Amino acid sequence: MGDISFATFLSEEKGRGGMKIGVDLGGSHIAIGVVDDNGKILEKNEKRLTSVEKQNLKKSIEEYMIENVNQLMQEYEISEMGIGTPGWAENGVIKNSGNLGIQNYPIVERLQAINVPIKITNDAKCAALAENAYGCLKGYDRSIFLTLGTGIGGAAFLNHKLLKAGKKPGYEFGHMVIEKNGIPCHCGRKGCFERYASMKAFKNKLREVLNLDETTRGEELVEMIRMNKPENKNYQIIESVVSEYIDNLSIGIQNLINIFEPEVVGIGGSFAYFGDVLLPRLKKEIESANKNDEERRDIKIETAVLGNDAGIIGAVTI
Repeated sequence: MGDISFATFLSEEKGRGGMKIGVDLGGSHIAIGVVDDNGKILEKNEKRLTSVEKQNLKKSIEEYMIENVNQLMQEYEISEMGIGTPGWAENGVIKNSGNLGIQNYPIVERLQAINVPIKITNDAKCAALAENAYGCLKGYDRSIFLTLGTGIGGAAFLNHKLLKAGKKPGYEFGHMVIEKNGIPCHCGRKGCFERYASMKAFKNKLREVLNLDETTRGEELVEMIRMNKPENKNYQIIESVVSEYIDNLSIGIQNLINIFEPEVVGIGGSFAYFGDVLLPRLKKEIESANKNDEERRDIKIETAVLGNDAGIIGAVTI
């Protein structure tokens, strides 16, 4: 950086045009970040939605976005804003989002207090676009990407380009049925992939079998798995939950491999925080399923390089 002080450099960055704001709107959180034209987040604000805030979700979303985005716009020169949301969004409206419990919500219209152009699309597609440009999918012609969080979102790439469906976002991997007559899903069907292999399903199951309440954070749960030893009291209980989860996750991913024949499968969302305890087991399971198929056995399974920031970064590429 030569003789330029960090304070001067940061001031110049804040004053530079062309920066955008990306918003990752999840079923349990909102994250807002300022992204430069190299896909780098310069500043980020994040909020975990409480059960009380979820009861009046639209108001909570609007107030948090308006307050924080306008504050960031006082510090940075922002050209536009992108929002990634679960479900189907079109023309500034969240048409249907089961994970948010919202239908026909004109969110862009409600955010008129933010004086920049606003675009909105599916959150999993946003994360996938970011990983394709800067992360674990970069350099591959054929790839699929899954976001494991409250639900399961997905995207597929062919010749390094995002495959698109019709008006709806399509590639709803989370609503692929893996258990006939299984657990009811908010989509109206039963046995959907995300009811068994989302991170919400996994964490809720761990809390249930260990008699923990919902305030037990993911960081605590992953540490319990890391410290789980055969001599521990809850070893078999935790081991059973992890094994069942890996089995369900691998079934869904193997189905997708059979359909898309990817070179790499990227996994994002909060799975990344559990990657060190779950990814090696997942890879082993998928390798075992493909033990007689050399090409599929060599498919790479990678966690998202950009972590939970992928949604923010991808939202500005809409």
